[in-house]
Amino acid sequence: MIKKFIEKHPTLWEIFKFLLVGGGATVVDFVVMSVTLYLFAPKYYNGFFSVFFGSGYEPQTVATVVGTALGFIFGLVFNYILSLVFVFSGSDTSKAKTGGGFLAFAGLSAVGLVIHILGMYVGYDLLGINEWIVKIVLTLVVLVFNYLTRKLLLFKNKKQ
Repeated sequence: MIKKFIEKHPTLWEIFKFLLVGGGATVVDFVVMSVTLYLFAPKYYNGFFSVFFGSGYEPQTVATVVGTALGFIFGLVFNYILSLVFVFSGSDTSKAKTGGGFLAFAGLSAVGLVIHILGMYVGYDLLGINEWIVKIVLTLVVLVFNYLTRKLLLFKNKKQ
């Protein structure tokens, strides 16, 4: 049943795999951000998990920005590798496997990072919205941007 669905709807299958890998990269990103927030001010948290569930402490903007940047880098490497071997395995990956392809992948991701960092600054610092709410909304925006740009520029369908 799944095999028939995949054969009939290869684009939907690819989007599912993209979401799965993106979810994994997001977990990597969130873990790195939470570790960063904790390391910036461990005395203000009642154990590591209070970074997620609240401790009454409002992290410094620099901690949220550094955490976002580090999470991006670790998530990028995770995402690049799995995009090549799993997500876009049915596409022409030859362009993406080159040094220029990796730089394009990283560059497109860097645009997403800029969107994310500016959004964190505006949402958290200027508007005072909870850092996790801002991060989740921005993650969804950047997810759509990443799929469309990678598919259109790096992982085109194989010629039949």
